[in-house]
Amino acid sequence: MGKLRLFFVKEGRAAYISHLDLLRTFQRVFLREGIVLRHSQGFHPHPIISFAMPLPVGQESDCEILDFETNGDIDTAALPARLNSGMPEGIAALACAEPVLPVRELAALSCKVDLLYDSCVPSGAAEKIAALLGGGSVVIQKRTKHKSLADVDIRPMIRDLRLEEAPGVLRLYAVVSAQNPGLNPALLAAAVEKYLPELSPDFVRVRRLAVLDGSGASFR
Repeated sequence: MGKLRLFFVKEGRAAYISHLDLLRTFQRVFLREGIVLRHSQGFHPHPIISFAMPLPVGQESDCEILDFETNGDIDTAALPARLNSGMPEGIAALACAEPVLPVRELAALSCKVDLLYDSCVPSGAAEKIAALLGGGSVVIQKRTKHKSLADVDIRPMIRDLRLEEAPGVLRLYAVVSAQNPGLNPALLAAAVEKYLPELSPDFVRVRRLAVLDGSGASFR
């Protein structure tokens, strides 16, 4: 059938499954359901399966993407239910279809970053954080493609930002660049800790809400 794209949720305890373990999980679920994945050629064949923008350990997502190739025909509408019968807690397939766009055209991530405080949100925190992240340069140490750390201005990678306050939590809804260069939403909290240490949260929770193409539409 060729290449297919699976959208899935990763949340709860599954957020702490590493990228390699997640790959093995899907390979085993496909095998259990009798779905034969296409393999690469050569001395060490391996299943043709890949994740677009692998999620950092500890973060949750409503919109993870898995691209894979099969040798036979598959009922894509029925596939999510088949896979979910063998999925571990916290991972759930949502939909499957043929890809519309190549992964290189995945342009932005819509995300939610919760800054949690044990007592209450400090007075004026929303205004100060909005001014910081919506103002001038915000230089943070960011890991490069070569795995080294470098000082990077993350401000140009923040495309949109909205804040909401609730008891004990300051919630940042942001749209950030996905790649070339991309921004890990957790660095928004790191910026607060660096520039506004008096507003440092006691815990940070990050969740991807949507993946977007260059026009801001849902990536497919």
